Amino acid sequence: MKSLLSVIGVATVFVYAIGSGLWVNTGDNWYRSLNQPPWQPPDFIFGLIWPYNFVVLGIAAVTVSNQLSTTRAIVYLSIFALSVVFALTWAFQFYRPHNLFAASIALALVAILTLPMLFFIYQASLGVFLATIPYQLWVITAAYLSYNYAKLN
Repeated sequence: MKSLLSVIGVATVFVYAIGSGLWVNTGDNWYRSLNQPPWQPPDFIFGLIWPYNFVVLGIAAVTVSNQLSTTRAIVYLSIFALSVVFALTWAFQFYRPHNLFAASIALALVAILTLPMLFFIYQASLGVFLATIPYQLWVITAAYLSYNYAKLN
């Protein structure tokens, strides 16, 4: 069962990465025409942080699945899957119908869901917990950035 849960966790990360890649497009004219917050991170930061985040989320899913009870692992994976649904909702709402406020709400929900995720990760491994904190900080930053885009445009 633990190996199946690990596979489900890693598959969830792939859904997250592939789904984001399908909808996020920072190179098109619409995105480039938006009023950006003055504290917008440089583009290369996004290219560095997201691969790191996806790898750490995969490691966290496998670690939680192997170290915690089956019930706790299922709860963690359920919360993680819900956070991925909201993250993909952000990507879709922001880049397709351009509903910036709905996108911001979705990303704020991702940031909130990261808190119980961190709780389970901490129970499974202190090292993986520490490695996952940048994801939490990034999602909070991204939610605030998304909200600023909504206010400015």
